[in-house]
Amino acid sequence: MSRITLIGVVLLIMVVALAPLAAQKKWAPAHTPDGQPDLQGVWGFATITPLERPRELAGKQFFTEKEAVEYEQEFLKRNNRDRRDGPTDADVSRAYNDFWWDSGNKVVPTRRTSLIVDPPDGKLPALTPAGQKRAADRAEARRLHPMDGPENRPLAERCLVWATAGPPMLPSAYNNNIRIVQGTGYVAILNEMIHDVRIIPLDGRPHLPRSVRLWMGDSRGRWEGNSLVVDTTNFSDKTNFRGGDENMHLIERFTRANDDTLIYQFTIDNETAFTKSWTAELPMTKSESPMFEYACHEGNYSLMNVLAGARSEEHTPRP
Repeated sequence: MSRITLIGVVLLIMVVALAPLAAQKKWAPAHTPDGQPDLQGVWGFATITPLERPRELAGKQFFTEKEAVEYEQEFLKRNNRDRRDGPTDADVSRAYNDFWWDSGNKVVPTRRTSLIVDPPDGKLPALTPAGQKRAADRAEARRLHPMDGPENRPLAERCLVWATAGPPMLPSAYNNNIRIVQGTGYVAILNEMIHDVRIIPLDGRPHLPRSVRLWMGDSRGRWEGNSLVVDTTNFSDKTNFRGGDENMHLIERFTRANDDTLIYQFTIDNETAFTKSWTAELPMTKSESPMFEYACHEGNYSLMNVLAGARSEEHTPRP
């Protein structure tokens, strides 16, 4: 074998040996002009994976591929709003036809059986005694004064804040999209549901005074490697997310896993409401579709009508 041929064989062996290493090269996100990891764009997060693990899946953290397909098929059949079986009230409770809903038809790509990843059982931690009392007091207030005035109706019904629009953000019946826009010193997150937007400063400024309480809390952001970390405090007790209260401390992490996937993870620490902190994870998918305007006029008309109906009932003699 000539020397040139031998060198060629050696180079070929090196190329073949190094090819797997090149394939395993870690993906790195693009960066904005000011050096931030680029998270911009429209991201969709519709999924039928529930926040909490269903009772029948206790102890099972992940589906197999076959089990995921079976779960999806059964879920869509059970929740098809075009069904007309059952009594009249069941039919009416399905509200709009299936066409108008956009809650997704797949479990999350990881095939987890719940969005909650900690605690490992996929369940919300128990409420503290104080948290249980607040929940009971709210339920009693709704029972005794459901229609006294608009302030007694839920925020979402009044087209003000939608609980799943966040923060933190969770899948809902429709409008499961956000748009992230980045600028020097700020990140803006626009949620398609009720078109709420958070403008998050990245300059290290402190949170607002504790006396200032906001429905969406007070958010401050920072970068940890390629992850955007958003720290939110100063919540109002009117939002009480999943039983939480105004002392809720929320940490969100946005990490771009590849060109088409953004991993959204949040941890809630609320010692006066939950017996322990808990964490959920939701993969988001890049979308080339535009964000659409969200209108809530129907809720406004309904609010006027339900209050008018309540006043009428109050003046109607009971048998």
